[in-house]
Amino acid sequence: MTKNAFTQYEFKTFIQHAIEERGFHEPTEIQKKMIPMILKGQSAIGQSQTGTGKTHSYLLPIIEKIHEASETVQAVITAPTRELAQQIYQEILKITKDTDITSRCFIGGTDKQRTIEKLKSQPHIVVGTPGRINDLVKEQALLVYTATMLVIDEADLMLDMGFIEDVDQIAGKMPENLQMLVFSATIPEKLKPFLKKYMENPQFAHVEPERLSAKNIEHVIVPVKSRDKINLLYNILTDINPYLGIVFTNTKSKADEVADALIAKGLKVGRIHGGLSPRERKKVMKQTRGLEFQYIVATDLAARGIDIEGISHIINFELPQDLDFYIHRTGRTARAGNSGIAFTIYEASDEDAINRLEKKGIQFAHKDIKKGEWVELPALNKRKNRQKTSADEADVKAKSMVRKPKKVKPGYKKKMKYKMEQIKKRERRIKSRNK
Repeated sequence: MTKNAFTQYEFKTFIQHAIEERGFHEPTEIQKKMIPMILKGQSAIGQSQTGTGKTHSYLLPIIEKIHEASETVQAVITAPTRELAQQIYQEILKITKDTDITSRCFIGGTDKQRTIEKLKSQPHIVVGTPGRINDLVKEQALLVYTATMLVIDEADLMLDMGFIEDVDQIAGKMPENLQMLVFSATIPEKLKPFLKKYMENPQFAHVEPERLSAKNIEHVIVPVKSRDKINLLYNILTDINPYLGIVFTNTKSKADEVADALIAKGLKVGRIHGGLSPRERKKVMKQTRGLEFQYIVATDLAARGIDIEGISHIINFELPQDLDFYIHRTGRTARAGNSGIAFTIYEASDEDAINRLEKKGIQFAHKDIKKGEWVELPALNKRKNRQKTSADEADVKAKSMVRKPKKVKPGYKKKMKYKMEQIKKRERRIKSRNK
């Protein structure tokens, strides 16, 4: 076996084999920080962006600590979405394939009664969404009181989606000496009371990204202007002709509207959002991995933790309201050393959000597509400054020409404002003609 840096952890032979098979040679920063703490049995909080290798930072040491001879639940791993839970479960199966370690995935939308019947023997590792795991615990079908390890993956999203109460109830059924492992891109204030309740002096591993966004992602903004947004999106998609592109919207209804419109125009389009049944979502993921679609229209459900190989382009049909999700969305491309392009179709109302992303370090190219050709536009902030300067000049001239009357009469302010607006319009027309 080829020696690599993971040998320092002295994992069991089957884990080391799995590491070799996965092509891992050097632990990522979050793995270097978390693996030793988890092996020692310490509770810990790992804060890192998506794509930093955090899933294996807890899976490898947890699997190492499983006692195969004991037919009891020993670790519970919670995830906010069904897709992420399934993804984690598949990774566990790959690592434990030649062992007697058992694992099960419990997610909503599956037959609960059949699941209960299959729980006559308890798995060593439980993975799933908090709601379904909690249901099985309440039914006394899943016995988590024996488990000493609890993982809360994507904790900030867990909070946003209202699942922390379910996690709280699950944790409440587990032993007092519980080793809790929390992973999150951010640690919101509202999450802190929950953490304090279960974690006394936890270890903390914070991995600052070298850059807010991967260096091999090109970020491009495209103005809507007065065009139809769907048609503009169609023109962009057909021009870039991606290997696999994900179009992000903010709501399920908008995702359906965009997907239906693109399908009507003849594109191969799938959709992923919370309004689909579990069976439909599973089918779409399978079809996507089988390259049956060239485009996926998705909500932010797909932005966190879902790893689909070969995504070459991300297109933001709408900017997310929480700008952290811009990073999560664009992080779906340019993975494993590949490059990627992220397009954002923006309206005038989005300019403030773009400025805030620029202040965070995102560098945007400003482009437009005209008759199938891409043209460079002036940088957005330069254009705004020029408009502002022009407006300021007109404003100053209007104020200097319209004076307050010595004897004021009712409605004088309204008349002054009207005269000033007329002067400003005239100045703008003159400036425009001169150009």
